[in-house]
Amino acid sequence: MVGRRLGRAADAVALGAVLLVLAAPVLWVLLSAFKTRTEVAALPPRLLFTPTLENFAELFGRGDFLDYTWNSFVVAGGSMLLGLVLGFPAAFAMAWHRMTWPATATLFARMAPGTLFLLPWLVMFTSVGLTGTRTVLVLTHAVITLPITIWVLLPYLEGVPRELIESAQIDGARAHQVLLRVVLPVVVPGVVVAAILSFVFSWNYFLFALVLSGLESKTAIVASFNFVGEGVTNWGALMAAAVVIAAPPLILTMLIQRRLVGGLAAGAVKG
Repeated sequence: MVGRRLGRAADAVALGAVLLVLAAPVLWVLLSAFKTRTEVAALPPRLLFTPTLENFAELFGRGDFLDYTWNSFVVAGGSMLLGLVLGFPAAFAMAWHRMTWPATATLFARMAPGTLFLLPWLVMFTSVGLTGTRTVLVLTHAVITLPITIWVLLPYLEGVPRELIESAQIDGARAHQVLLRVVLPVVVPGVVVAAILSFVFSWNYFLFALVLSGLESKTAIVASFNFVGEGVTNWGALMAAAVVIAAPPLILTMLIQRRLVGGLAAGAVKG
């Protein structure tokens, strides 16, 4: 009994230390967003202060940041939908024919550094006049989110009974009817997980938006660096921007956290 208690105590201490290390930067950013500029730069950091909303007032007082935030929603949502439209039938074909090498090949887009694609894409999209538009960001971010969609959906689709699909085919259902009316309702948890992960990855992606966007299509994560200057950095507004940028993925995850965790667990069991 004593050994078990000591083991549990050690586990609790280790877990607390890990949570502290993970939560400390997040807590620091959150508190800094409600401090004045001088308090943000104070060393050592002040834990006791009077909260202020002046950083958020300055941030949202600039109408362009709201536009940039909307651009982030459009790009992340568009690339998520495009990834699902392309990735769902692709993952179904791989699962049906028991082929894994196409899915492995798509991982190249995730493993390769983004700079490998950046220069060819810059030349290609400039030649067709798409550079500086939200369309080019949706297309390029879809390349990043597509492998996530495929790999998340594969375990679910492999778990769909083949007899169910064959019965629908015998009844005269066409390919798109089989996908939308038979397979999709069965793998909805996997689609939800793939959609959330794709949205978050696109929302947080920086490189392509930095180079390929324009003044009107810039995303919030790129626009936040407008507060970083060569001589002076507006740390208060930068921290407020970081909180605003981090809020949508966190809120989305919290709202559907049960389905997300359940979907990941179900996919792991089926795989």
